[in-house]
Amino acid sequence: MVLKVFFPLCCSSAESGILIGRWISEQNSAVILAVVHFPFIPAQVKQYLSEVQQVTKINVSVLGSWSNSKQEKEESLSEFLGDLGTIFPHEPWIQISKERDSTFWSCSTLQKQSNSPKEEEEVVLVYYDQRKVMLSHLHPPVDTTTSTDHKADNASKLAAIFDTVANSKILFMTDRYDDGPIKLTHWQSDGVEASIIVELIKQASVPACMLLTFLLSLISVICKSRMLKFWPLSFLWSKLSTSEQLGHRLQHLQVISSNKKAQNQIQLMRKANIFVSLLIDVALGILLMSWLYRKNRIGHLADALIPVADHIAKELQDLLQWLMGAPAGLKMNRALDQVLGRFFLYHIHLWISYIHLMSPFIEMILWHVGLSACLGLTVALCILSDIIALLTFHIYCFYVYGARLYCLKIYGLSSLWRLFRGKKWNVLRQRVDSCSYDLDQLPVLVKHGGTKTLFKLLQNCLPNFYFFLPFHLFQLFIGTLLFTILLFLLPTTALYYLVFTLLRLLVVVVQGLIHLLVDLIDSLPLYSIILRLCRSYRLAAGVKFRVLEQKHRKPLRLLMQINPLSYGTVIQTYRLPTYSYYPKDSWTSLCKKLFFGDLIYPWKHKGEKQD
Repeated sequence: MVLKVFFPLCCSSAESGILIGRWISEQNSAVILAVVHFPFIPAQVKQYLSEVQQVTKINVSVLGSWSNSKQEKEESLSEFLGDLGTIFPHEPWIQISKERDSTFWSCSTLQKQSNSPKEEEEVVLVYYDQRKVMLSHLHPPVDTTTSTDHKADNASKLAAIFDTVANSKILFMTDRYDDGPIKLTHWQSDGVEASIIVELIKQASVPACMLLTFLLSLISVICKSRMLKFWPLSFLWSKLSTSEQLGHRLQHLQVISSNKKAQNQIQLMRKANIFVSLLIDVALGILLMSWLYRKNRIGHLADALIPVADHIAKELQDLLQWLMGAPAGLKMNRALDQVLGRFFLYHIHLWISYIHLMSPFIEMILWHVGLSACLGLTVALCILSDIIALLTFHIYCFYVYGARLYCLKIYGLSSLWRLFRGKKWNVLRQRVDSCSYDLDQLPVLVKHGGTKTLFKLLQNCLPNFYFFLPFHLFQLFIGTLLFTILLFLLPTTALYYLVFTLLRLLVVVVQGLIHLLVDLIDSLPLYSIILRLCRSYRLAAGVKFRVLEQKHRKPLRLLMQINPLSYGTVIQTYRLPTYSYYPKDSWTSLCKKLFFGDLIYPWKHKGEKQD
């Protein structure tokens, strides 16, 4: 059986002493954590290790001895190190020695019962960077070529090693000026030097978080007040993207200011990602605000808004004049064309009058709206989206009018088409059923209801009036007449619906691009990406081993290196959730809605099923 000894690179030049670490019997592996130098008292070492075990909950013990021949002058020291196995009860006792004139190391195991080296057991020395392994977080391997069970087995073996080093931080948190009875060698043997600035920031962060928590709780109480739940305000708050984004950022601030400690690495990274995302968002918003208020750009923007609105209105009027004629050589229904054209022209006139009425206040409104950029670039983008929705409200009205009229004709034609085929729509079962009618139904109806009942049925069920032959013929005549009228009026209505639907889709696409940018800023794990770019070992997907030296009857020496996560996996793993303001319809559902004239709203409805 192969014995694997994980040895830290920082201890390769350490003085002779004893090895402390963890023995993993399931893997027949030993994870070396530090080297204890001479002189030391065995009782003090045992007491120190027991204190470490109580804090770290890891079975840390003395695993063997370490001999550095380059620094030793007495050859009898190796024999003394071997005799230490009788003091510290661990089996097998690992003896590692670094030869003086050779780069190869010797490693053997000593069984206390036989007191002889175990030659038949093969030893593999695996060097690892202790600092990188301690600071890194091991993720599940992303290799899909191997089986799932094999990947899970390898992940559990690596996790045991990573957790051993990561949970033994108390061994490495030594002060530079600490003169204790035990001298250790590990990656931080020189000790840590406390920073006054860092300590002051830690002390100041507690009252700052308490103040922020109080302010957020006060804002939450105001947002949940009854005054904001009345119909006009509740409707506006549910439809404005600015309110949704402010609520989303309020949740982020509550997560950051929470005094609850993160339970695992995922929660810690989520807090860090939210904090960095908020900082960058606010920084970009302040840059935008400084650009807007420099050189009176808001005044120039307000002065250019009225001419742009007039230009758009003139283009819409020209478009309606073109539709009221013979667009693309199409023969339209003259009466309906004139009615629809004048109706929409009147709406454009009302909208332009409203814009000119608001023109004296536009600069003041834009000046106050620009101040909201200090809350973040995403808030400013959401306000821009709402402003676009308000400025194009007349286009939305045109789209609703055209869609409702087109939808009415489509469903009327489909209902009359079922009439010709002897079908009817079953409202209870939500399906199309066949129905036959004959003269035998007349006596039954007259017997039970008389002519008054027939007249009421005729009024209530005129589209599906199949009682007996004369009325059936009358219904077919009326249905044919209505079908012909709707069919010949459909091209005119469909053309207006098509034009205003394209204009509405153009506005929705612009708003969708703005919200895509908002979602990108909200959900992008910037801290994880920066960590992957600067310190890739912090996000480990696995390890790879590189052969350093190999010689007959000498332990195989390997170097363990950390494989970082790919950028795509980092984004997928630590991506922040967003509120998804727009509904996610499939292309099939969207085309079906456009064909039948169903309204496409830029917001979600309660209870709406998404494809």
